Amino acid sequence: MPEMPEVDALAAFLRERAVGAVVADVELASFAVLKTYDPPVSSLAGLQVTDVRRHGKFLDLDVDGLHLVVHLAKAGWLRWSDQLTDKRLKMGNGPLAARVRLDHGDGPHVGFDLTEAGTRKGLAVYVVRDPQDVEGIAALGPDPMVDGFTVAPLLEGRRMQVKRFLRDQKIVAGIGNAYSDEILHAARLSPFALASELDAEQVERLDVAIRTVLGEAMAEAHGKPASELKDGKRSRMRVHGRAGEACPVCGDTVAEVVFADSSLQYCPTCQTGGKPLKDRSTSKFLK
Repeated sequence: MPEMPEVDALAAFLRERAVGAVVADVELASFAVLKTYDPPVSSLAGLQVTDVRRHGKFLDLDVDGLHLVVHLAKAGWLRWSDQLTDKRLKMGNGPLAARVRLDHGDGPHVGFDLTEAGTRKGLAVYVVRDPQDVEGIAALGPDPMVDGFTVAPLLEGRRMQVKRFLRDQKIVAGIGNAYSDEILHAARLSPFALASELDAEQVERLDVAIRTVLGEAMAEAHGKPASELKDGKRSRMRVHGRAGEACPVCGDTVAEVVFADSSLQYCPTCQTGGKPLKDRSTSKFLK
């Protein structure tokens, strides 16, 4: 799933290529991908892209005051093209969900496709007058990369696993499954530790880890073309997606906990005092 660093880099990538262009058309290959009806998607045609921003994991193209908002969900991606085919999209069940054609004055030949792999479709497109009209954006917690962010007050009273705390978009915006694994590894915290029971030193480690892991990932992602961001993300991971490999910090074997529709990876030596987390039903809430 694209998370804050990748979405931020995508926003910068589009800012360089789309701002100043006129939206020639927005073509849909799936009715289900469009989550709004007023304003209609056709109202974007003929308007100019004036900015591209990020809200959590949402992309926001400002189109002369209207907003084309995209959430890539778990398996979605954005594919830029400098030479789009003239053939229009047809409705279907393939990975191609939508196409945005842009015109820099020489014809609608550039733009981007929104694609989504797999059968579980979650990619969402909204056309709104204000980004806050998108429920997911209106409900977002604070962005951890803004000046003055600190995690301590958000932890108070949260009797929930710190892994779930980091992934809850209503508490902290922009962090997903991969970077929460990386943050907890850097902070030397068990993913099953209770957020409300972290001591002052653990809170400080978590605060530093959030800024460091996300900051480094954002710095490395920026400047890369959209086509390279996925591989760049995978190469940065120290524990996420690396079950069975050696931890780069201590050399222990990275372990995994598998749930019904997701999994997490961690280092037993670095994070749980050497104790394995078997599964959600039998593991203890290790601190």
